[in-house]
Amino acid sequence: MATDATAKFHPPDLLPASGDLGVMQHDGIHFWQFMVAGSVAGLVEHTAMFPVDTLKTRMQTGSPPCQPLLSLRQALRTILAAEGTRGLYRGLGAMSLGAGPAHAVYFSVYELSKESLSAGNPNNPVVHAASGVLATISSDAVFTPMDTVKQRLQLKSSPYKGFVDCVARVLREEGIRAFFASYKTTVLMNAPYTAVHFATYEAAKRGLTEISPDSVNDERLVVHATAGAAAGALAAAVTTPLDVVKTQLQCQGVCGCDRFSSSSTSEVIHAIVRRDGYMGLLRGWKPRMLFHAPAAAICWTTYEAAKSFFHKLNDQK
Repeated sequence: MATDATAKFHPPDLLPASGDLGVMQHDGIHFWQFMVAGSVAGLVEHTAMFPVDTLKTRMQTGSPPCQPLLSLRQALRTILAAEGTRGLYRGLGAMSLGAGPAHAVYFSVYELSKESLSAGNPNNPVVHAASGVLATISSDAVFTPMDTVKQRLQLKSSPYKGFVDCVARVLREEGIRAFFASYKTTVLMNAPYTAVHFATYEAAKRGLTEISPDSVNDERLVVHATAGAAAGALAAAVTTPLDVVKTQLQCQGVCGCDRFSSSSTSEVIHAIVRRDGYMGLLRGWKPRMLFHAPAAAICWTTYEAAKSFFHKLNDQK
C-alpha cells in the first residue's frame, strides 16, 4: 500500500498543501487520487473474476435437500449448458455500479487510517489490520445493496429481468431493509478477512522486497501481485463459512432458497448445519479461493500501478 519496506517506496509521508481534503496528500498522492485508484482497481478485479464469483454464488445457494451439493465442475457445466457464457455474467452491471464507489471508499479510508494510526511505525501489522477493518466497515455500507442485487441475478432461473427490475421488485415486495439484510454478517466476515488480508499483504510485500531490495523498482508489480495473491487466498479460506451465511441471507426466498425469520448470523448457521451438516458452511470454498487469490493480485497490482501513475503526474506538475 502507501508505506513500503524500502526507501525507494518512500515519497514524503504527509504533505498538507492547503488544509482541505481535496488537496491533502499522503505518500505524495491527493486524497481524490486514492479514490480513483481504488475505484479502478475494484472494477478491474471484479470484472476479470466475475464468472468465478457466479460459480461461487450458485454453489453456496445450493441444491434442494434431495439433491447433492454442486461441485465446481458441475456448477460450471450446468450454467454453460442451460444459459451459455452469458449466464456467467448475469449481475455484472450491478457489480460495476457498486464496486467502483465501494473500492474508492475502501482504499481511501485504509490509507488515511493507516497514516493516522501508524504513529511513526509504518510496519506495524496491528495498524494494518485495524485500518483494514475500518475500511471494510465503510465500504460494505456502500457495496452490500449492489451485492444483494448481483447475487439475486446470478441465481439459476433468477426471476428478475435485470438490474432495474430486481431493484424495483425487492423494494416493492421486501422493502429497503432487504438490501441490507446481510450487512452485519458481511462486516463480521470482511472484518477478519480484511485484517488477515492487509496484514498478510503488507508482511509479504515487506518480506519480498527485503529479499531483493536492489531490484525492487524493476519487480514491484510482481511483488504486489504475489503478496496480494497470498493475502487473498489465506483470508478467503479463513472466512468462507461467513461468506456462505452472507449469500444465504442475500438470496433468501428466491429460486427455492430458504427464508429466515431474522438476519441473525447464528440462526443461519444453525439452519445450514441442520440441513447440510458442517460441510455446508464450506460451500464454494474452492471458487472463493480461486476468486480471491488472483482477484487480490489483480486489485493490488492495478491499485499500485494507478498510484504510480499519479505519482508521476504530480511530480510533473
